[in-house]
Amino acid sequence: MQVFTHSEFDGHETVAFCHDKASGLRAIIAIHDTRLGPALGGCRMLPYTSEAEALTDVLRLSRGMSYKNALAGLPLGGGKSVIIGDPRQDKTPALLEAFGAFVEGLNGRYITAEDSNTSPADMEIIARRTAHVRNMGFGPDDNPSPVTALGTFYGIEVGLEVLGLPMDGAKVVVEGLGKVGMDLAARLHAAGARLVVTDVNAQAVAEAVARFGAEAVAPGTAHRVQADVYAPCALGAGLNARTIPELGARMVAGAANNQLETPQDGDRLQARGVLYCPDYVVNAGGVLGIPLPGERLTMAERMARATVIQRTTRDVLDLAVERDIPTHTAADRLAQEILSGGAMRLAAE
Repeated sequence: MQVFTHSEFDGHETVAFCHDKASGLRAIIAIHDTRLGPALGGCRMLPYTSEAEALTDVLRLSRGMSYKNALAGLPLGGGKSVIIGDPRQDKTPALLEAFGAFVEGLNGRYITAEDSNTSPADMEIIARRTAHVRNMGFGPDDNPSPVTALGTFYGIEVGLEVLGLPMDGAKVVVEGLGKVGMDLAARLHAAGARLVVTDVNAQAVAEAVARFGAEAVAPGTAHRVQADVYAPCALGAGLNARTIPELGARMVAGAANNQLETPQDGDRLQARGVLYCPDYVVNAGGVLGIPLPGERLTMAERMARATVIQRTTRDVLDLAVERDIPTHTAADRLAQEILSGGAMRLAAE
């Protein structure tokens, strides 16, 4: 398994493979860039089919966090971690504590937080072995999902404005009805959008149909629905050479990470005339709501911070038009300029 020559390797500063025999921990921590500050990024736990799949995921996600944190204006770099295992069977306090010990061993260069299949309660356990944890202060009923959903809503709102469409009456397809997707659906419904929903969880679909008068479609078909907006809020890589020719929406803006399977898929979207609001721009609400060291934030204060996504989305879309480049390229370049500026400031100091 190659790292330095991996297709997703992007000059990452550190890639750490973590193993604890006693607990069964198998994890990878990737630190992409710390020029703006310590690398912040969540820890997800998935039953990856291979170590190579886990490595690909963590390399892509950590780079995305560098760009997300930079565009959000945070004094933080980007990193990510993945634990290989079935969270329903393999997640134990001993495993989480072992992971915390590895985080501590990085001496503050990486700060972990909750992500897919990890929770605030899990962060409390990880914090037994390291101080380098965020999302502390989010209780079981007070999580970052509403902030992420609000930011994604703002991104959709700006994208519709660019297309000259009102939110009221817009047809939006929400794929994935987890905490973020369901919250986003509620916000869209309240703003007058007409919803089409899908999820592998039939109960979540039934709830959305009952609450929002949504139309339900089968999993795997949502991208084909003729609509104004396609909002992927499940797993990544859903926009690819197979699905993009089938897209029925005029715009893509959702909360899922790494929506493009490859950078070339952003070019494919532009060629099809589909407006793409890059995922790490519009889904930055969760990281914006995480307290910085020494901060104590109310949920209202966290939600207020998400308003910056209106500006960053507009900046990215404007830059794409100004330079005649795809929106994903515009977002990357804007983030890289911010990261380079941070490096120059550090050198000057």
